[in-house]
Amino acid sequence: QVQLVESGGGLVQAGGSRTLSCAASGRTFTYAMAWFRQAPGKEREFVAAITWNGGNRNSTYYADSVKGRFTISRDNAKNTVYLQMNDLNPEDAAAYYCAGDNRYCTGYGCYARSAYRYWGQGTQVTVSS
Repeated sequence: QVQLVESGGGLVQAGGSRTLSCAASGRTFTYAMAWFRQAPGKEREFVAAITWNGGNRNSTYYADSVKGRFTISRDNAKNTVYLQMNDLNPEDAAAYYCAGDNRYCTGYGCYARSAYRYWGQGTQVTVSS
């Protein structure tokens, strides 16, 4: 079993930056970690994912809407995954959820909610215009 706890949400001005963190605990190593977000009245959508390939090698995947602005990274020693968000706009406002799984995913398989069995409670990001 894995527990995921997000932090770092809050209010940010449009054009600003914010970094979200997700701390994982438990006996299972989560090879695949991801961020999803859900705005009011909308479906939960994929934001970014990172898979550990051994050593310092990771594969990363991004939704088109955040590519070039968001960066996902992980620190396995701290069991933590990060989402650095730059140039935020009001459309980025949502509850952000951390997800993870000990099963490996590749390519578009990492975009699916079904790829992740473990989920955090979410952290809210509000963007003021």
